[in-house]
Amino acid sequence: MTALDETDRALLRALARDAEQSAGALGRALGLSQPAAWRRLKRLEEAGAIRGRRVVLDMAALGYGVTVFLGVKLATKGRASLEDFERAVTAIPEVQTVEHVLGLYDYRLRVVARDISDFERILRRRIMTLPGAGAVEANVLLSEERRPGPL
Repeated sequence: MTALDETDRALLRALARDAEQSAGALGRALGLSQPAAWRRLKRLEEAGAIRGRRVVLDMAALGYGVTVFLGVKLATKGRASLEDFERAVTAIPEVQTVEHVLGLYDYRLRVVARDISDFERILRRRIMTLPGAGAVEANVLLSEERRPGPL
């Protein structure tokens, strides 16, 4: 991708604050016409700088009162083990994110559950039975703030 100019950065900052804005609203906020803002958005999407827009759900309002971050160390290593684990873990609906990481654990998972006993059920019946799953460390989320940093 070519270098981003200040207008591109301002456009991305505005989208990070509110991804539902139209090209017309973005253009007005940045002093661009609607077609110019749309062309920039299209170029940023095609270049991969914008990978999509999504709705952020309130898990507590949907009945998921517990969020747990799990560090998972695989019992066996190798490409097949990684692929088998990734394929199986992404099929669990309560697992919101799967991150392959470097460090003490091989994967970091974000898991939502209705309550602690529901989490225990998910852990015992779904996660601990995954192919290659070994040691697990759980951290329960107490609170969360989103602090977007500068681009």
